[in-house]
Amino acid sequence: MALTTAPFNAWLLAWVALAPLWVLVVSYERAIITEKKQKVLPSFLFILPPSFFLLPALWGIGYHGLAISWIMGIHPMTWLGVPWWPSLAIALFCWAFITLWGAGLVTVWAWLFIILNSLTLPRKNPLLILNSPPLQGGAGGGRSKLSGLARVLIGTALWCALESIWSMGSLWWTSLSYTQSPHNLAILHLGQLSGPSAVTAAIVAVNGLIAEAFIAGRRKKEEGSSATSNVRDVTDGRKEEGRKKKGEGRWKKWVAYILPAGLFLVLHIVGWSLYNRPLIQEAGTGLKIGIIQGNIPNEIKFDSGGWRRALEGYTAGYKELADRGVDAVLLPETALPFIWTNEYQRSTLSFYQAILQRGVLAWVGGFGQEGDSMTNSLLAIDKTGEIVSRYDKLKLVPLGEYIPFYEILGGIINRLSPLDTHLVPGNSKQWFNTPFGHAIVGICYDSAFAEVFRYQAANGGEFILTASNNAHYKPPMLAQHHALDVMRAIETDRWAAIATNTGYSAFVNPRGETIWKSGINTYEVRDATIYRRQTRTLYVRWGDWLTPLLLVLAGLMWLIARN
Repeated sequence: MALTTAPFNAWLLAWVALAPLWVLVVSYERAIITEKKQKVLPSFLFILPPSFFLLPALWGIGYHGLAISWIMGIHPMTWLGVPWWPSLAIALFCWAFITLWGAGLVTVWAWLFIILNSLTLPRKNPLLILNSPPLQGGAGGGRSKLSGLARVLIGTALWCALESIWSMGSLWWTSLSYTQSPHNLAILHLGQLSGPSAVTAAIVAVNGLIAEAFIAGRRKKEEGSSATSNVRDVTDGRKEEGRKKKGEGRWKKWVAYILPAGLFLVLHIVGWSLYNRPLIQEAGTGLKIGIIQGNIPNEIKFDSGGWRRALEGYTAGYKELADRGVDAVLLPETALPFIWTNEYQRSTLSFYQAILQRGVLAWVGGFGQEGDSMTNSLLAIDKTGEIVSRYDKLKLVPLGEYIPFYEILGGIINRLSPLDTHLVPGNSKQWFNTPFGHAIVGICYDSAFAEVFRYQAANGGEFILTASNNAHYKPPMLAQHHALDVMRAIETDRWAAIATNTGYSAFVNPRGETIWKSGINTYEVRDATIYRRQTRTLYVRWGDWLTPLLLVLAGLMWLIARN
């Protein structure tokens, strides 16, 4: 599954990569629980040996660990004053912690899945189950009352629910849905129906059907072998009948694989139909937006040399774009890293003077002030040099922009951030006004959270602006970040202008097609026309309605099988 993400981009593997784990979980032999333990345990719990949890944990480590291995790019952090060895320790800790967090999701899914499957076994007490040969259609041996289709529904609902819960926290990146971005645009358009959960559900369901077809085929093969051995002592006619039954079983085995192939095809047809809808732009909705990719390495960003280079580059780029007749200029996250509310400080800057001279609206990445703390903000500065609108980054990067469990970890990694004060997140109900209408804004890590963009689109956002600084990460992260921005454009049916410090800056249309994408570690000045839109996809209107629906349907199926 990890090979589906950048830099490998083998997105087709996502449609089969979960199936082996599914087979192992459904076919797992559960340990015997004694009468003594049974009296102590609640009826809905049972003990599993460590070997069971090793299966999903290794799968999760393989997927999440390799997919986010780019996080090691934060090392070395000597430019922040962190010594080399502590820097390596911090980077390894971040990688391990996030990997295990993702592996935990997979492990919980497998645990819940095996519980629900086992509690439908036809026994008086599901806790008292003797080991029996594997691959008999249910965990712990015996034949589960759940059909293969019911298990697919339950397994899909569980995965979507856990991803939904996971996305509410601070560590969220490697949803199964993003394995298809930006290459499989057809399936990504399912996101217009119910957001990332629709794409995740499609991937899990197809994998589940493949796994169930394999399990059913294996069971038929064993039954066929048994039937063949039983007819060896009967007449030739009976032997021929046995061979026919065996041949019919083989045919039925292959028919079972038609179902996942059919679902895969139908899902892509639905997505393709959404992708191919006419992209109609109303007259007068065009905006000519300029982007400046400053290419200021983090190693020099906060010293005097980097500060001068940033001012010169952004000032020259702004003047060039203003002379081209753009409506507004977008700068990356913390492009000019100081507090813009300090009027004296900003009035001496060449960039500020250029705004007063050219009069073109600038969206500038900088810092805002919130009491004794600061915010990572995108500021709209008009021709008078005043801040007319402001968006504060909602999803701060753990350990990079704030320290979780500060009382425990603060003394160890307090110098991880270059800021003298702590960053605080923005309000979840923010609006970003522009002279052209409301904009949907995301700053860097916000791009991983679809709900941030959905809320703003539902409240009148007509186009997307994202500003990021990915300079301290490896190229695969830049590609994965762009993949997330593509998903947000599709889900909200909006044009997007994306400005980054070192790459990838881009313009993306509502179909997820990248109109232009910058290089990496290059200084670039680019403009393009995007369009304001007021459409409201089903996802924008209703949010993630699919996950609750799947949970309700799965619950009904489980209760029917249970009774």
